[in-house]
Amino acid sequence: MDETSSTRRARLAGILRDLGRVLVALSGGLDSAVLLAAAARELGPGRVRAAIAVGPSLPPGDLGAAREAARRAGVPLEELPAGEFDDPRYLANDADRCYWCRRSLAETLRPLAAREGEVAVYGAIADDLAEDRPGMRALEEAGFRAPLLEAGFTKEDVRELARLLGVPDPDRPASACLSSRVARGIPIQPGRLARIAEAEEFLRALGFRLVRVRDHGTLARIEVARGDVPRLAAEPLRDRVARRIRELGWERVALDLEGYRPAGLRGGGPRRTGQD
Repeated sequence: MDETSSTRRARLAGILRDLGRVLVALSGGLDSAVLLAAAARELGPGRVRAAIAVGPSLPPGDLGAAREAARRAGVPLEELPAGEFDDPRYLANDADRCYWCRRSLAETLRPLAAREGEVAVYGAIADDLAEDRPGMRALEEAGFRAPLLEAGFTKEDVRELARLLGVPDPDRPASACLSSRVARGIPIQPGRLARIAEAEEFLRALGFRLVRVRDHGTLARIEVARGDVPRLAAEPLRDRVARRIRELGWERVALDLEGYRPAGLRGGGPRRTGQD
């Protein structure tokens, strides 16, 4: 018989109590925010801290979301400089880019947690196992724990727990680092990420909540929720968007008619580029 969500929530509570003291690696997304709220509820004041790596690949809105998650949980937040931009293996943007990113994060957070006798944890869930996630492998190698994953949480479980804990916007779209928008083999550069962020913020201001602007060099490929594709494809909005994207430095603009799909749902099996 299938487990219930309440069974998985009870298992999560037990895992967190067994860990005792945790340092939660926040991403700015919903999964890690829910993990932080659950840890704060189970372990209480003084036994939970949060940390986030801040650098050019972090979407601006995600930093604000992480700060709000920590504030609501009553937990101190450490904002640390992202170290992956010092690693040429990361900047090369090959298939293992996410591995070097997460390894850099682990090297930063592991001593921070060790000093306080904490276990470093992060917000992976069962849905992530459908994709190739080299970044998860890097954190596992560093001894990080993934309590939501260990408890068997799916995205729907996360959303349900978010509602129970009062975490804002439980139906928010998935987020991912800006480097995930850059096609494999195109070097990661802060300026390139900044224009992606600006393009996506422009589209969100037009009312498109779920947005990805994929950088293919001289071409920008826009993904929005499938139901929003007709609106973006219609004039005069199509011309306005194309003009703004070209102003940001791309020569050509394409709209993906299939809309945004999570990595594991795209054709050809799981992608190995760390895109989402």
